[in-house]
Amino acid sequence: MAAAASPASVALAGTDTTQAALDAYAKDISFVNPVRPAGVVRPKNAEEVQRIVEFANRTRTPLVPVSSGPPHFRGDTVPSVGGATIVDLSGMKRIINVQRANRVAMCEPGVTFGELIAEVTKHGLRLNMPLLPRKTKSVVGSLLGREPVVMPKYQWDISDPLACAGLFFGTGDEFRTGQAAGPGTIEEQWAVGGMQKAPYGPGTPSLHRLIQGAQGTMGIVTWASMRCELRPSLEEPFVLGASQLEPLLELAYWLVRLRMANECFILNSTNLAAIFAQDFPNAYQNLKATLPPWILFYTVAGYEYLPEERVGSQLKDITTITQRLGVEPVRAAGAVSANALLRAVQQPSEEPYWKLRPKGACQDVFYLTMYEKLESQVAAMSDLAEKAGYPAANLGVYIQPVVQATSYHCEFNLFYDPENRQERMRVKEISSLAIGSLMGKGAFFSRPYGETAGAVLNRDAATIAVLKTFKQIFDPNQVMNPGKLCF
Repeated sequence: MAAAASPASVALAGTDTTQAALDAYAKDISFVNPVRPAGVVRPKNAEEVQRIVEFANRTRTPLVPVSSGPPHFRGDTVPSVGGATIVDLSGMKRIINVQRANRVAMCEPGVTFGELIAEVTKHGLRLNMPLLPRKTKSVVGSLLGREPVVMPKYQWDISDPLACAGLFFGTGDEFRTGQAAGPGTIEEQWAVGGMQKAPYGPGTPSLHRLIQGAQGTMGIVTWASMRCELRPSLEEPFVLGASQLEPLLELAYWLVRLRMANECFILNSTNLAAIFAQDFPNAYQNLKATLPPWILFYTVAGYEYLPEERVGSQLKDITTITQRLGVEPVRAAGAVSANALLRAVQQPSEEPYWKLRPKGACQDVFYLTMYEKLESQVAAMSDLAEKAGYPAANLGVYIQPVVQATSYHCEFNLFYDPENRQERMRVKEISSLAIGSLMGKGAFFSRPYGETAGAVLNRDAATIAVLKTFKQIFDPNQVMNPGKLCF
């Protein structure tokens, strides 16, 4: 573990160099190599962020932006080089604006899902959020990570629900993306009705795409706006269990493409039991035994005007589809009710975080794919796990339609005991082998982290060349999270 402190980083006013602070950021729940930072700074506003970036350029101090609280999972917040300074943005807690008429909210990177949910609820809005994020998860961090959201019918682009962002590039230059770029200040735009909701621009480029998935290698975001949705006045949740994946995939496809369902996703019994079990392993195994192998969850909603009529009409149309497929939605899957699942997925995960409950640690393998490739990919991953000595029955699976069900986020969750070296090394081996195996079956790893990034990006020299060109433009001194992605 690198322990040497950089004189430049220590010279930055307010740097925390205590042993406890450095150790907290030296590693996470991933397989990246531990590297102790030289210091931790905790800016409170955008002006302080700009001073930090300018200082880093003068002194060539590597910066690692962090917005979410612990635990961290993917290695992007662990320094890849010695002498780095952690820029902890979790103290930037301002909810800048919530506007119901245009269904938009704006906040700083330290705001968590629980905090923003409470505020937008007051305005009759709701967030299109990931599946059960941890309580310490930053909303802005999730948006920048392009994490899949559970209401795909409201997702029109893979970047949704991110709208605009304010940031400082690695050069120290301030920038605003999308509609927020101008003309005028944010306050001047508000005065004439601008709401920073359109992400495209400025001009013809869509520069919000440059910072999404960049893992802090291009700059530091100090605020972001996001598209919200109206809170329903009536919600009818359903679950549908099956022994095979195919009928659930087809129903989910039609529910989203015909815009009938709000929340819509598929879990296997391992993941659903992990979400609801309160005791491990006994209660977990007992609950899992009551569940079908695969569970589709969806919600039909009505709003302010004629909610009962709207819901009734949609349920009638859905019945036509389910009868054709020979399946029957119900109000509970085993011991888990649809209402309980609806309440759960509209909030952050209860503590402990659901992915840590089974064994204390979890490694995720996730990618984008197409409908017709999903079943073979799930089978391939199960076969790979079995051959490596990891029971396929213990493998968690989460399938999320994205962008109007034009594609799917597929995620495998490998639960393991971090204190058991044999288990840990087995999971590390499986997650590494899975990349090549799944790519051979059409998986697209659009958000690679850690060693995965090298395995994925090295297959496309043209993409690496373009990314390095952008890096030279926006971070010529290579101070922003060096060592991540292909930098």
